[in-house]
Parts: sequence; structure tokens; C-alpha cells
Amino acid sequence: MTTRPDSLMQTLDARSRAIFKHIVETYLETGDPVGSRTLSKGGIQLSAASIRNVMADLTELGLLDAPHVSAGRMPTHAGLRLFVDGFLEVGEPGEQDRSEIETRLKGAGQDFGGVLKEASSILSNLTKGAGLVSSPTDDAPVRHVEFVPLSTGEALCVLVNERGDVENRLVKLPAGLPQTALIEAGNYLAARMKGRSLREAAIEVRAEITERRAQLDAAAADLVERGLAQWAGALPGEERGLIIQGRANLLSDPDAADDMERVRQLFEVLERQKGLLEILDSTREADGVRLFIGSENSLFPLSGSSVIVAPYMNASKQVIGALGVIGPTRLNYARVIPMVDYTARVVGKVLGQRRQD
Repeated sequence: MTTRPDSLMQTLDARSRAIFKHIVETYLETGDPVGSRTLSKGGIQLSAASIRNVMADLTELGLLDAPHVSAGRMPTHAGLRLFVDGFLEVGEPGEQDRSEIETRLKGAGQDFGGVLKEASSILSNLTKGAGLVSSPTDDAPVRHVEFVPLSTGEALCVLVNERGDVENRLVKLPAGLPQTALIEAGNYLAARMKGRSLREAAIEVRAEITERRAQLDAAAADLVERGLAQWAGALPGEERGLIIQGRANLLSDPDAADDMERVRQLFEVLERQKGLLEILDSTREADGVRLFIGSENSLFPLSGSSVIVAPYMNASKQVIGALGVIGPTRLNYARVIPMVDYTARVVGKVLGQRRQD
């Protein structure tokens, strides 16, 4: 039976807590196992022998591990969880990080896909991990839908749900598309989507088009598909609604060269996007940021990786998607956790403004 972090915390006296905290902080900074001599030189006012006794107790509790017989200690996944839950102080991101997040997201343009890809890129660049973003979903019943022609070879897809949220998306039009195709496509979608969620309507509409039961000509059917892809958040090249940026950062982890099997497993997980979407979707009911360390998630039993995820909301304060970071367990949690949370808040704000524009 696994011991809960709060129960473990109660078993530690002040001396054990101080030594444990110092070991984890030093390990997260250097990536190297920490020995008793390092601790005694770093401000722990105990003899090396006393420190070793405490380290042995912490190892017996499953909080520390020794990679080699004569080496120092490093935190286990359980130790990292205890550190995050019991010792870590999390605030807001630094001013420079906040400024970069806001500037880049607000400058990402009017396209939803551009905002989400920029968010993934930001997380990847600032954390040196892989950035993950799931495209937004919306299960509110549809009230109104139409295509509005523009003079630039594009049409504006307009969708209004029962909450009154308005979503506008631009769709490229094939050259020479007749005006009647816009009207036909709009009428077709309006008849089938009204009163249903976008997800429900999209399943039936796509089935009708695939089975050629839809009374639409080829041009109108193509336009319907384009509109559904935009509204459902299925971005070009990202049909599963998941954006991953910064895979190469995972190879820069100092431990990667020593454990290529772990890296191979991690890259296999990244290819299984359905599982990653399930992790991100698990935050829909969460209150803020969620953290999975190593084997705490079934997707990462051997990969030695941590996943930090947070939901983002629409203008009505409803969760519509999630974003996060995958990196080694030796992450700077004090910096990355608030950064993921802040990025999620800014993404929700930016997407909410675009829905209303």
C-alpha cells in the first residue's frame, strides 16, 4: 500500500525535513546525487555521520534512492511528490516570463490555431520541455450557424451557442465557389446543428457526407467539412486536436544520453496522442494545475518524466481545453508550475476575446 505524502510528512522531524528539503533542492539544481559532505558544507549543522543516518532513514521511507552503492542520494518519485506537496512555495511567474507570455499570445493573430500553437511554443521555449495544448471543445447546444461571404476569397463561419457565446472562424474558399454553395452549406448545417452540441452534430453530418446521404453538391459538402474542422478545433495537421512542440528539448536532458531506452519510451508516448489527450482532459474537473510525476500516470511508468497540466476556460468561465509541459522529473517545479497556470489563464482570456470580436 502506498503511503500518502501527508502521512509521510508527519513521520519526519524537523531535522529530517531540513535535510530532505536540502537534498531535493540541490538535486533539482545540479542533477547530481547529493552526499553527506555536500550537505554539511551547505549549512546543515550536523556531523557527516548524523546526516548519513538521516539519509538512510529517508531512503528506508522510500523518499530517497542511491543510484550507486557509494554515491549520494537523489529523490525518488515519491520524494519529489512529497517535496512538491509539502515544501514547494509557488507564486506567480517572474515579470519577464509574464511579459513574454502575454506579448506573444496577444500578438498571435485572430486565428484560434495560431494562438494554441503559440502557447505550445511558449511553454516549450520557457521550460525547455515539450509543450502540449489540446484544442478547445464546446458541448453547449448550437443556436445559430451561418457562412458570411467576405471579399477576400474567404468566408466567416459564425456559430452562436445557447449561452450566447459567438465564435467566428475564417475559412478559405476555393476559387470560383458560387454564392449558392455558401447558402446551401449554411442552411444544411443550421437544420442539423440547432439544439445539438457541436460534437453531436458533427458526428451525424460527417456520417451523412461520407455515406453520400447529404443532399449537397460537392462544393457545399466541402465547405461544410471546412467549417466543422474549424469549429471543432481540428487544426490542419493536428486532426486529433493536440499540439506538441519542443520534442527535441527532451533530448537535451543531461540524463538522456545515459538512458536512451527511457527517451525512446517517452517519444512513443508522444506519438500516442489519444493517451495524452486523456491526461489533458483529466484536468477539466480539476481546480487549477495538476502534476503527474513519473509512474503516477500509467502512460509514464518507465519514462522518468513529469507532466504539468492546467485547464483553460472560455469567456463564460467554463473549461474548454488544457495545456501543459512534459519534461524530466528534474524540473524547476517552482518556476514551471506557475508558468503553466499563468499561460492557461492568458490563453483563456485571449480566446474569449476572439470569440467576441
